[in-house]
Formats: sequence, structure tokens, C-alpha cells
Amino acid sequence: MKSRFSAKASSSNNPKMVQKIRKQSNVGVLLTNLGSPEQPTTGAVRKYLRQFLSDPRVVEIPRIIWFIILHGIILRFRPKKSAKLYQSVWTEEGAPLLVISKAQKNKVATQLSKQYGDKVSVDFAMRYGEPSISSVLKKFQQQGVEHLVVLPLYPQYAGPTTASTFDAVSVELQTWRYIPSLHFVNTYHRHIKYICALANTVTEHVKQFGKPDKLVLSYHGMPEQFYLWGDPYYDFCQQTTELLKQELLTRPLDFESDSIMMTFQSRFGKAAWLQPYTDETLENLPQKGDKHIAILSPAFSADCLETLEELECENRDIFMQAGGEQYHYISALNDRDDHIDAIVEILTPKINSFF
Repeated sequence: MKSRFSAKASSSNNPKMVQKIRKQSNVGVLLTNLGSPEQPTTGAVRKYLRQFLSDPRVVEIPRIIWFIILHGIILRFRPKKSAKLYQSVWTEEGAPLLVISKAQKNKVATQLSKQYGDKVSVDFAMRYGEPSISSVLKKFQQQGVEHLVVLPLYPQYAGPTTASTFDAVSVELQTWRYIPSLHFVNTYHRHIKYICALANTVTEHVKQFGKPDKLVLSYHGMPEQFYLWGDPYYDFCQQTTELLKQELLTRPLDFESDSIMMTFQSRFGKAAWLQPYTDETLENLPQKGDKHIAILSPAFSADCLETLEELECENRDIFMQAGGEQYHYISALNDRDDHIDAIVEILTPKINSFF
């Protein structure tokens, strides 16, 4: 008995299908980060914050209560204040995070093309704002991507960042007729090249400015309750700190173990967040005789508002007003060659598994 589907199933009877298959790109690599407003204006920031703070991974309180707080209070007053902060770090090319993400993507694409030619397509997306994860995944779909590697550029896994990225990828893929095979890299907080790249930035800084009394590793904050519910972010930050400390102690920098410390920044609201807090630590250090500090944030793969304004400016003022004498912010890894090498090494075994 002849199947009524046989004619449709035969690609030889459908030239368009044959042509589409021939255009397929084997692997799509998606790099993601948090995102930024389209412009440093009150309206654009309000739109960005609405999307960001509406994510249940970011704020885990009953939706009805949070909806009233968000729309009745936060989105009425916070956007204007935040817009001024974004204006202080904005560049001619746009938001720093967006500019740096493009540079990272281009360098990663260049390296991977040397290994795989046109078999691998690389792009980047933002969890909130543009380019959206959905729009970039649709581009991969049009290219005929059969395999997908997603690397959220958050070194330490956290529910509000990494897991939220997975949510966005999943929501888009649910609409696809054909789902590509998927590698989702959920953390790389222990990767040796990532640790070495961080250590290299510290080494370069010490050679230029001298050894600080304290090296402060400031990670993005998180409500303590998230950790109690099982989010491993705090543990991963500790592991990164210990590995970086071990690497630095092997170098001729004269660091001692207790001169390197971990803190947490960017807390929001009245609930307890992971401690010690960066701002309170910086306020107290000069009183203990630590008047020369260097600070960096291993949790950020690219400089953004939380580093360029909060660490570079706001926390500098706190430290200096408390009696500090030298304050240095060490830039995020951004598109440094050693950082790009680390990203490529993280991606390579995932890509190779598809060939």
C-alpha cells in the first residue's frame, strides 16, 4: 500500500528542501550576557527594568505582591535615577556591555573559524534588551543550525543569571518544529584558563601600581534566601576565590593569603544578602590600616554599570572618604586575548562532540 506521505517525504521531489538542507550550518554558538537599556534615558531604562525585574528568577516573591511594588513604586522612581548612572558610563558606540560583547563575539568567531571554517556560526544575545535571545536563535534557525552551544558569560552559575538564560532559550525552542541538539554550559568558575586570565590582570596591575594592602574580589550579590533554597552561587564564588588565591600565591607578587578577600556588591531591598558586603568592607578597611586596595569582580565577564559606576566610582568614594589613600579598580576580562582563549577552550570540547 502506497503511503499518502511518500511524495511529501521525498526530498528529491522538493528542490526547495534540498536547497535548504545544503545551506545548513552545523553548529551555532550563542554567547549571552545580562543586557542593557537601548539608551541612557528614563523611558528606555524603565522598559529595561520592567523586563529584568519581572523575571521570577530575579525576584522570587509572590507575583501579585511584587507586581504592585514594581509598577506602583519601583518603575515610577528608579528609572530616572538609574538613567543618570547609565549616562555616566555610556560611550559613543553605546552601552559598554553591548560594545564589549560585540568585541568578544568577533574575536571568538575569528578563532573558531580557524578551527572549523564555516561549519560554526557565532553570535551573541542579551537576556534582557536587544539583541534578544529569541531573535538570535531565530537567525540560527534560518541558517539551518543542527547543533547549538549556549555559553552564558556568567562564570559562576546562579539562578537569576544562568538559569534565567536557560529559561529564555527553552521558551524559544518550544516554538520550533525541529529542536537542535543542545549543549548548555552552566558554569566555568573553576576553568584554569579563566582563573589564569584573572590572575594575569592582577599581575599586570601590581607591576604598574605596586602590591595593595588588600585585594578585594567583589562578586555580584544575591539574597541569602536563594542560597538557603539551594542556589550554589556562593559556593562557586568561594571556589573561584580560592583557586585565584592559589594561583596568585605561586607568582612573585608577595601576596599573603589573608590579603585577598571576597565580598558581595549590588544588594537591593531590605532583605539579607550574601555577605560580607563590599561597601561596608571598604568603609572599614582604612580603620584597620589597609589604605591601599585593588578591587576586581570575577563575576563579570565584561564591564558594565555594576563595575564602571558602582566599583569604579561609588565604592571608590566610600573608601576614600573613610580614610583610604589609594583605590584601584581592575577592569573585567572583557575582550583580552587570554579571556578569549579561555572562552574558546570552554567551547571547543562542546563543539567537537558534534563532529
